[in-house]
Amino acid sequence: MAQIDGMLLAVLIDADNAQAAIIGELLNEVAAFGIATVKRAYGDWTTPSLAGWKKTLHDHAIQPIQQFQYTTGKNATDSALIIDAMDLLHGGRLGGFCLVSSDSDFTRLATRIRESGLVVYGFGEKKTPKPFVAACNRFIYTEVLRKGDVAPTLEAESPQALIKSLREAIAACAEDDGWAFLGSVGQWLVKNDPAFDPRNFGYKKLGELVRAQKVLEVDVRRTSENPNSSILYVRAKPSKKPA
Repeated sequence: MAQIDGMLLAVLIDADNAQAAIIGELLNEVAAFGIATVKRAYGDWTTPSLAGWKKTLHDHAIQPIQQFQYTTGKNATDSALIIDAMDLLHGGRLGGFCLVSSDSDFTRLATRIRESGLVVYGFGEKKTPKPFVAACNRFIYTEVLRKGDVAPTLEAESPQALIKSLREAIAACAEDDGWAFLGSVGQWLVKNDPAFDPRNFGYKKLGELVRAQKVLEVDVRRTSENPNSSILYVRAKPSKKPA
C-alpha cells in the first residue's frame, strides 16, 4: 500500500452556512494543511436554496449528506454534521478536521475535537461569532478566498491594535538582540488569535504586512544550509532618543 504523506483531514461543510462559489479556493487552502480524505456537505438537498451546489459537489468529489428539516426552527443539518464528526473522531484515522460554517453551534464540537488532540481548522465568514473562531486552532475568513486580488482590510482592529499585536509577538519571540524569526512571530500570532491572517489586512504574506509597518524593520538573512535561500527576521525600530 502506498504511503500517504500529510495529515489526514475531514472537511465537513454546513451547506446552509457556506457558499458553493468559494469551495474550490477553500479546498486549495485545505491542501496546505493536509490531505482531505473525507469531504462531505450537509443540508436538505431537496430545497431550491441548495440547487447551486450541484456542480460544485461533482467537480470536487464532495459527498452530499441529505438531512430533512423535520421541525421548523430546528437545525437538523447541524446535528447530522456533529454526529458524523464524532464518528470520524472515534475512528482514529484522522489528524484533524476542517469545519466550514459561520454558525456558533459548532463551537463545542471544535472544542471537543481539540480535547482529543486533533487539529481544527475553521472556515467561515467575517460574521462568525468569536467563540467558534477561538475554539479552532486556525480560522480562515472565507472573504479572502474569493477569486481575484486579496480583499481589502477585513479586520475590525485599528492600526494601533495591529501594531500592538505585532510588537507583542516580536517581543515574545525575540532573541537577545531584539530580532525575531518571522516564522516564529507568525506562529505566535495565530496561537493568540486563530483568525489572524495577513490577507485580512490586504496582504498576501506576513512578510509583506510587516514590511508595510513603518515602526518595524526587516532583515533578510541567508541560511548556512542553502546560500540561495533566505529567511526573514523582524524587530521594532529602536525609539529615537531625545537630543
